[in-house]
Amino acid sequence: MRKQKIDYVIRRDPEYKGKEITAKRELSFGIQLASRLLLDHLSYQFNKERLDEKINLAIDNGDREEFERLSQLYQSYS
Repeated sequence: MRKQKIDYVIRRDPEYKGKEITAKRELSFGIQLASRLLLDHLSYQFNKERLDEKINLAIDNGDREEFERLSQLYQSYS
């Protein structure tokens, strides 16, 4: 995985006469992995719940073809 960098610009008090100090900080692998896992889990939950709502709507409407199509998609979430 490529390293991602964040650039910070720190401005001091006026006594430093506008000099800027640039500090660079690399994101640690642990933070990158944890954030990616969190986003994956949240998107998984969202997609599963949305598909579940569509299945319930198809059942309520009596649309068997739509129900079977959505059921096939839902099997990957089981």
